[in-house]
Amino acid sequence: MSGEFLIRQLADGDWDAVVALEHDAYAADGLSEGREALQSRARCSPETCFVLEQHGVVRGYLLSLPYPPLRCPDLAVAEAGAFESDNLHVHDLVLAEELRGRELAANLMEHAQARAAEGGFAQISMIAVRGSDILLRFYGYRAHREVAVPASYGRRAVYMSRPVG
Repeated sequence: MSGEFLIRQLADGDWDAVVALEHDAYAADGLSEGREALQSRARCSPETCFVLEQHGVVRGYLLSLPYPPLRCPDLAVAEAGAFESDNLHVHDLVLAEELRGRELAANLMEHAQARAAEGGFAQISMIAVRGSDILLRFYGYRAHREVAVPASYGRRAVYMSRPVG
């Protein structure tokens, strides 16, 4: 990644930017979950939540948390607490629109995978929305169509996972 961008742990002062990015990415599709739900997920595992910074400005983020395999958070419900699990669930990854298509999402995912390996996680899961399951297959993710994904993710949502490493 170029020196223009920095991936670092999410900090309390980043929330306004994270909420704005999330709203811009998902509100039109009815997938925006809002500040309270986003913060509840980050509280479960602050060490696995990151931002992409460009010249001191948050331009993207990745929220992940331990979650039981073959299960996922419901966008309509805030997390009540953390789970003990060897599965790291990437709940959300968003980049500012003008940064998409520049390998930055892959850089964030590689960063999360490295932290997952360091943290002893065995697998990483995520929900593919808006047809992103096609792209995620190229990164080694396998679809689990037998998993019922909450309706809050939309009709085409697919649970996917891959081993760490």
